[in-house]
Parts: sequence; C-alpha cells; structure tokens
Amino acid sequence: MKTKLPNEQFRKLVEFVNEGREDKTKKIYEDKEPRKIDWKAYNFSQINNIKESLMFINEEVEKCFLPPRKVGKPFDVKLYTKVVLICEMFSLTERNAQGFIEIFGSIVGIYEKLDDRVIGNAYNKKEVAFLLKQIFDKRKNSNGILSGDGTGLETSRRQNYGDQKTSTKEFLTSIVDSREIIQAFDFSGEDECRAMHSLIKEVGGNSLRLDSGFNDRELVRKIVECGMLPYVYPKKINILNGSESWKEMYLEFFTDVIFWLQEYYMRVHCESFHSAFKRMFGIIRKTRPHSKFVQVTARIILHNRARLSYFNKIKA
Repeated sequence: MKTKLPNEQFRKLVEFVNEGREDKTKKIYEDKEPRKIDWKAYNFSQINNIKESLMFINEEVEKCFLPPRKVGKPFDVKLYTKVVLICEMFSLTERNAQGFIEIFGSIVGIYEKLDDRVIGNAYNKKEVAFLLKQIFDKRKNSNGILSGDGTGLETSRRQNYGDQKTSTKEFLTSIVDSREIIQAFDFSGEDECRAMHSLIKEVGGNSLRLDSGFNDRELVRKIVECGMLPYVYPKKINILNGSESWKEMYLEFFTDVIFWLQEYYMRVHCESFHSAFKRMFGIIRKTRPHSKFVQVTARIILHNRARLSYFNKIKA
C-alpha cells in the first residue's frame, strides 16, 4: 500500500514559517553570521581597482579570437570592445568618452582619436557582443553555492522598481555564487522562471537557491538532473506529491526545516548583488535592445573582475 504523504502538516508548516518571515519575533531559525570583511584586502583592491581594470581590459580583449569576417566595411572589433568596457568602467557618455580616450586610451592600447558617434556605434556591433561573451565565460569561476533571482533595471531616474513594477521594462535574471560572482544571466526580457530553465544548463554547482517565484516542478526536476540540490521556497498551496526530486526537496524541508531554511537564506547574496550592481553602475542609458545587452554584459564582466580580485587578495 502507498504511504500517505503528510500534505496537511506540510502546508501548516509553510504557513508557520511564513508568519516568521513577516513577524521577526516568530522566526524559528538563527541567522548565520555575516561574512567578515577582510579590510586589508578590500582597501588594497579599491586602491588598485582602476589600474587593475585597465590592465584587465587590455589583456583580456587582446586574448579574444575574432568572429568570422562578413561582407561590409571592416572595423577593429577589439578596439570597439575596449571602448565599451572603458565607458562602462567610468560611466562615460559618448562625448565625455571621446576626450577621456584621447588622453588615457593609450593605457589600453588605443592610440587613435575616436569620434563620439563611433564610440556610440560600438554598442550596436554584434561582434563586440561576441568578444564580451568570450571574456565573461573565461573570467568566471564558481564555488558551487548558487542562488538565482530576477530584478528590474531602471532606464530612467523616474522609475522605481519597488513602487512601479509595471513601469520597468528591462529585466535581468541571474545566477550568482555566494561570493556574488555572476555565473549566468538573461537579459532578453523573458519571464524569470522561464529564463531560469535555460540558465541552469549554463552553470555548475552543488546547490541552487530560488524564491517562490520559481516554484515549478519541472524546473526542480531539471535542477536535480544538472547535479544540484534544489532549495526552492514552497508556496502554501504546494503538496508533497510529485516527482522524486520535488518530493525529496520538500520532505527535507518538512523533516529538518531549520537546516533547510539556513541553506535557503544564503540566497541573500543574489539580492545583495542586484542591489550593489544597480548602485554601482546606475541606470541603463542605451535605447536600442542590442546596445542595452552589450552595456549590461560589459558591466557584469567588470563586476566579476572586481569581486574575483578581492577574493584572490584574501587567499594571498
């Protein structure tokens, strides 16, 4: 005879835990101690940030292989890629970048004068996106402790994602590790749960944490097939019946809710990344879809470089 699953008790437990999320006095678990900041490494990475970033831009772009040549007027793809990364590094408009590159461009191997229209056109080049994708893939690594989430990216100071969710048209879905290094991202505007179905195929890790917006049986099954333990926050309407991966995930929640929640709430690193990312780089200034994608990709590359630099200094 089949054993009846404790669905009623499971739902009551979810409701009880949700009360603790709304009223902190009812919280049933203790927060883990926040990660300590190595101030020596942090200060050293901040002092050397600009120098290391410029060296990184020059070295990594030069290592890239070029896309196949197409019919049309030839242009220097590596030069255009360096221009985009410099503009995002220093938050430069095209006009400001023209003067900046004329003075400092030689540091990254740019020796010619560039018109502001040429600089703006660099964001429209598919070949630039091709090189940026190479740099992103080569310059990331993972500690296996992954979290995923989606966030709106403002295109105007008038927009506020918290107050006007429908007004924000640009949406970023990402997977980061516990060091807040981005492992995969989607900027297509696709629904975050559907986007996550594709993103999990691009990452390698031991576990993945997602909020209830990703409460999808098929997604949980795919996460397990990718070799990761899923921690997807339950909804109070969920039941334990389903595939083995779904059932096992929520039986662990039911039998040891404290441990499960401590693992799940490491997802805070993903929210921390989104907050820092928007605070550091500001609004999306471009208007064309491809230009926006290039701008976001360049910013992610620069973010990853800075985080890896900090953690490398801690090890040293």
